[in-house]
Amino acid sequence: MSSILDSVNQRTQMVGQNRLELLLFKLRGKQVYGINVFKVREVLQCPELTELPRRHAVVRGVAHIRGQTISVMDLSLATGGPALEDISKCFVIIAEYNRAVQGFLVRSVERIVNMNWGDIHPPPKGSGRDHYLTAVTEIDKQLVEIIDVEKILAEITPTNETVSAEVLQKSAGKEPEDKLVLVADDSTVARNQIKRTVEQLGMKVVTTKDGREALDYLKGLVDDGKSVADEVLMLISDIEMPEMDGYTLTAEIRANESLKPLWVLLHTSLSGVFNQAMVQKVGANDFIPKFNPDELAQAVQKRIEAEH
Repeated sequence: MSSILDSVNQRTQMVGQNRLELLLFKLRGKQVYGINVFKVREVLQCPELTELPRRHAVVRGVAHIRGQTISVMDLSLATGGPALEDISKCFVIIAEYNRAVQGFLVRSVERIVNMNWGDIHPPPKGSGRDHYLTAVTEIDKQLVEIIDVEKILAEITPTNETVSAEVLQKSAGKEPEDKLVLVADDSTVARNQIKRTVEQLGMKVVTTKDGREALDYLKGLVDDGKSVADEVLMLISDIEMPEMDGYTLTAEIRANESLKPLWVLLHTSLSGVFNQAMVQKVGANDFIPKFNPDELAQAVQKRIEAEH
């Protein structure tokens, strides 16, 4: 256990070729869950928590860690299960999502595994609309569920999706006719946030749930005899996605002569440990951390201005 806890910080710097490392943990029972190590700052035994008045039911309290006050969320409660008991024996995964640091309370931490994104798959179609999964995989013949943290955070602290009037004014009358914005993101919440933001600029949006689906869509346009440059204004892609991550998707686009000119914006929740060298290596045009509607709108406007 101590080796797992001690090694997390060093391993967060890994950016592989369509690879990731998962930190495996349990909440209640035998079900194993996973979180990308790239988003994890550290793992520690649950410290003493201070309860806050009028806090969200999922937030068990706040912890003071390394000079920072961090909200600790019970992942079992957040995903519709019962509260974890005897939290002094639980662990807290300190992670960074969407420009903020959060603590996730879990029953136990198991180990770290190195995997290929191609072995990570979207949730089964029968999962329904209310599940909290962004992907699933199999490790040692056991199903591992990867939780949609962005959905949980959106429910606890709803995000403003309204683009300011000042930013919208800059787009008036400049929308490229008959061009769309392609979005690739495995989180339903994130896809909808991006879609609603871009649509406020008067743009048509097509969404895909991973890099493989986005690449297939682009290749489908070419197979139909269409020019991607004439059809698609830009691609807004997450980085962490099942089947194919955003780095690999960008590299595949740049390696294909028919797709190569496409403007690629990487839109990621990896704000704290973002690897800019990797972005430049794969040839993305721009990147911004999730999620600020004005910043996203301005990134799209930047592309519109370049088009003009």
